[in-house]
Amino acid sequence: MTAQIIDGKQVAADMRAELKAEVAKLKEKGIVPALGVILVGDDPASKYYVTAKERTCEEIGIYSDDNRLPAETSQKDLMALVEKMNNDPKINGILVQLPLPKHLDEAEILLAIDPDKDVDGFHPMNVGRMVVGEKAFLPCTPHGVIQLLIRSGVTIEGAEVVIVGRSDIVGKPLASMLIQKQPNRNATVTVCHTRTKNLAFHTKGADILIAAADRPNTITADMVKEGVVVIDVGINRVDDTTKKKGYRLVGDVDFEAVKEKASFITPVPGGVGPMTITMLLYNTVEAAKRIAALK
Repeated sequence: MTAQIIDGKQVAADMRAELKAEVAKLKEKGIVPALGVILVGDDPASKYYVTAKERTCEEIGIYSDDNRLPAETSQKDLMALVEKMNNDPKINGILVQLPLPKHLDEAEILLAIDPDKDVDGFHPMNVGRMVVGEKAFLPCTPHGVIQLLIRSGVTIEGAEVVIVGRSDIVGKPLASMLIQKQPNRNATVTVCHTRTKNLAFHTKGADILIAAADRPNTITADMVKEGVVVIDVGINRVDDTTKKKGYRLVGDVDFEAVKEKASFITPVPGGVGPMTITMLLYNTVEAAKRIAALK
């Protein structure tokens, strides 16, 4: 068996086309979805992400209010900008790009964002709503994983799902989302991590295996069963002298070996990655639709 590749770029492109159509309908009602973005400092990865977000906003028709601040920005000034966006009726969603410079208190900043504009899904209010199954902005990467599964025709209901990784950004929220008593959820979920004894014992029982440990070759072919669906969330740099940059990107899964046993698998890059920005803008459009419903 050779796995069917889940093309995250194509799924993301399909969703962006759907969002573009929804944005056009909102604009007919006089509502322009708008995302306020705050980037503090010059972190290369963060700058790349924000620039990519700007391009995708333009593609879909979302207004992007970008604020790029110097690394020495004070907590007080950053909090004031967040509060300004909270009170701006034209801004539907707020994204404070992480990580922030070390002198800034990330927790305080994220808590200051209006939960109804928290399109990253990180505010404790939205986390709580998600856990109890209420309507909430869902964290972008976990929600993107679920969309990849659904749109690839993978059956989630009743599946044995094993998640390797327990981060607040991916592992924990994804587990919470998958166990919900809802359509395209209802999975039996096992969460593994660095202290898990005999990791292979758990991964071999997975119908759907989600690797989010950020460690290359965490999942090898001898750790999975035939026909497993593999979603690789990891992004790792490994040295490669044949590449111009001196490195290449790999996931947490031994892709070449595991794809010979899996039924579906995501590549790295080109799998989960393209979905993160798409789901951020999905949440922004959802926030604008809530306003449209009130008119």
